[in-house]
Amino acid sequence: KKKIIDLPDGGRHFTRTITFMPLPSQISSEEIWEGEPDHEKLLISVGSSCDVCDETDWRRAKILIANADGSDLKEFAKGLRNSVFMATHPVMGKIWATEMGRDLLGDNLPPDEVNIVEEGKNFGWPICFGKNIHDAKFDPAPEQARYGAGKNVCDVFAPSYIDIQAHSAPLGLAFFPEDPPSREATDGQVGWPQEYWYNLLVAYHGSWNRTDPTGYKVVRFKLDAQGNYLGDGSAGSPQGEDFISGWLIEPGITEGGALGRPVDLKFGPDHALYISDDKAGVVYRVTYPAVENK
Repeated sequence: KKKIIDLPDGGRHFTRTITFMPLPSQISSEEIWEGEPDHEKLLISVGSSCDVCDETDWRRAKILIANADGSDLKEFAKGLRNSVFMATHPVMGKIWATEMGRDLLGDNLPPDEVNIVEEGKNFGWPICFGKNIHDAKFDPAPEQARYGAGKNVCDVFAPSYIDIQAHSAPLGLAFFPEDPPSREATDGQVGWPQEYWYNLLVAYHGSWNRTDPTGYKVVRFKLDAQGNYLGDGSAGSPQGEDFISGWLIEPGITEGGALGRPVDLKFGPDHALYISDDKAGVVYRVTYPAVENK
């Protein structure tokens, strides 16, 4: 046992998530990922210390990068209030992350988010959220000199990739694997339909302070093989489709009326989907009968 990195403790968001960078470390839209992680480069997600504030610790509200031995810790991306989980896109090799928005802006703001995180990007927290929406409650008189000139103070920041219903509390995310016809279907194996391949699943842990509870489900977002979102993501449009629901059994009641709260998602070597649940204290295994994909 050896400590390799000091990270800030306490605060509102105290969990830390790690993953290894994909190889190559810089991937353009023309390159195809080889499917191997760079075990020399470690990514670490560190949430904010508060609901909304100007942080004083440079490590907060960011994804950090370091060598595997803990040396050369530095900023990878910032403006991320609480990106609890990360996943690597299976084709393009880019890092995707969920993000939970702040509280106290009502039932429908700000949206929670799915972001594609790249080195050097700033996603705008604490003054912007979603697709470059200004948080006028926290920042009522934006300082143009501080945040950059322009009609929209948020234009200098990276927008969210997919917006999610506010207070859904998105946590784990995973991409459906490809199930080619050549893969032998035996007992215990599954075969996801071709229409699911490379689609994104997100676990919604569920709200705790919304008038009408939301979340408590696993949602599927349709993507093509390159990760392009096939929904329009606009206000009022369908935000993905429910893949697994039923944990919230009593409308109008949050945790007390929920059978469970999904946390993380992983596809196993057998291509089954595994879902952890920190309310019910179980792990679910979800399968699909083997199909011949053509």
